[in-house]
Amino acid sequence: MNVLVIHGPNLHLLGKRKPGIYGKDTLPRLNAKIKKHAAGLGIKLRVFQSNGEGGIIDLLTANASWAGALIINPGAYTHYSYAIRDAIEAVGLPAVEVHLTDISKREPFRRTSVVKPVCLAQFKGAGAVSYFKALEYCLRYAAKAQGRGE
Repeated sequence: MNVLVIHGPNLHLLGKRKPGIYGKDTLPRLNAKIKKHAAGLGIKLRVFQSNGEGGIIDLLTANASWAGALIINPGAYTHYSYAIRDAIEAVGLPAVEVHLTDISKREPFRRTSVVKPVCLAQFKGAGAVSYFKALEYCLRYAAKAQGRGE
């Protein structure tokens, strides 16, 4: 299975930006953990990060034909980017939203996700494990879609 992972704005600052909230792992370390977990599941990944809304949409659309599923952490765009939401819906990939922190327990403006309605699931609040759960979910979803059950 091929899975596209897209990290949104400011994720390149992991390890520097509020480590008490987002953790001490850098983005390269987080990506290494995600890739290792994916390899153990037999999943092939393409992993990208973009700070721009248009960049995220371009990465999504350019890689949609390769991918069997999408894992996206839209960062702050989670809360207001209808353009990213529409792009996720338009490409039609099974999509999973992830967040390192639990956005439902953060500031009021962070509690709403406009992309959640076009995603099959949302994993949040478990750091890198949120991504691991998303990978496992994608695998289960693909197996179920192919009639192999869970």
